[in-house]
Parts: sequence; C-alpha cells; structure tokens
Amino acid sequence: MNETVIEARKINKSFSDPVRVQVLKDITFAVRKGEFVSVVGKSGCGKSTLLYILSTMDTDFDGDLLIDQESTTGKKEKYLAHLRNGKIGFVFQFHYLLNEFTVLENVMLPGLKLGKYPHEQVEQRAMERLKMLDIQSLALKKANKLSGGEKQRVAIARSLINDPLIVMGDEPTGNLDKKNGLIVFDIFKRMAEEYNQTLLIVTHDQEFAERTHRIIEMDDGRIIKQ
Repeated sequence: MNETVIEARKINKSFSDPVRVQVLKDITFAVRKGEFVSVVGKSGCGKSTLLYILSTMDTDFDGDLLIDQESTTGKKEKYLAHLRNGKIGFVFQFHYLLNEFTVLENVMLPGLKLGKYPHEQVEQRAMERLKMLDIQSLALKKANKLSGGEKQRVAIARSLINDPLIVMGDEPTGNLDKKNGLIVFDIFKRMAEEYNQTLLIVTHDQEFAERTHRIIEMDDGRIIKQ
C-alpha cells in the first residue's frame, strides 16, 4: 500500500542572474500513496522553485525526479506534458478558471485534453467530481458568477478529473478568508483519508501545515526537517 508516488533524489538548482546563485541544495525526499504532505518555509527559501521542478515544468536541474517510480530525467517535453496532464493535478493560489465557460466545462477541460475518455464520459466524470465536493448545483453557472471559495473548490474538482497520482498545490488557501481556507483544507483531508489521494501542498499557513500528515520544512534551499 505504501508505494512511492514521487521521489526527489539530490536535486540541485541554480540561477545565473547575473551571478550564479544556488536555490536548491541536495533536495531528497519521497511521498507515498495517500500521504497529505505540506511544504513550509520562509519566502525565498525555494518552495515554489521546488514545486515547479516536481511538477516537471522545470527540467533544468541536477539530480533525479521519479514520478510513479519512473525517472523523468532526459524525457522529451511532449512526454512530460502528457505525464503532467495524466498524473498530476494542480491547485494554485489563483484558480485560473475560464470566465466564459461554465463550471462543468472548466472541470472537463483537462479530461478533454488528455483524450482518454469520450466527451460524454468526461462530462459524467466531471459531474462526479462536483458531487464529491458538494458543488454540483454550480455546474451550469459561469465561472465569473462564483465566490472566491466556490472558485477554489471548482479548481480542486478540475485537478481531480484525470484521477491524478498526486495533487500539487501552490498556496491554495492564500487568497481565501479563514472560513473558506478551512473548507479547502477539509476537502484535501477527505481526499487523502477517504480516497487515498496523494497531496503535496506548498503553504505559508502554519495552521494548515500542522494539520497535514507530514511537514517538509525548508530553509535557504535545503530541507531542514521532514
């Protein structure tokens, strides 16, 4: 049951701007299936840079990244794009919903892009995700008619459409008030505990982090606790 979903092995990352600055130093850790892990640390410690690498969007680093126990090093962008869409769900601080589309259409988009199921089935799967988060009543509403909390729940439903191996979040409660932040946390907790969904969430919210299964703490580009 405890198979490793994502593993970083001695990841180092530097930027040259114009002087060479090392932003990640020997990052090594693994996340297992069903774990709800938060990544914390002061601004500028390398959290977002790390998430960008873990999500395969940045391949310019030293070390190795394994997703589903397979190395991603040296893989072509087309392969990585397919991997991202099929195995990684994303929830950001900003929801990135398309205002001119309905909630249902927004949730369907990554499913249609993956092309694994016919349109009708993607629609059915999108409705299931909305029901799971108790927002099926919003299905036909345009995205720009939603509150901030509702938008973030729709973004979470969208992240689940392709049954991702792991959901990654970058400050997913950063734009929400306390009440909506707690609702989002509870959704994540339920995803991990009822659906065995793996979650890796970068957050500034200490209260949020303390309620997750495990905290990875970063400082100055290193992991100092995990």
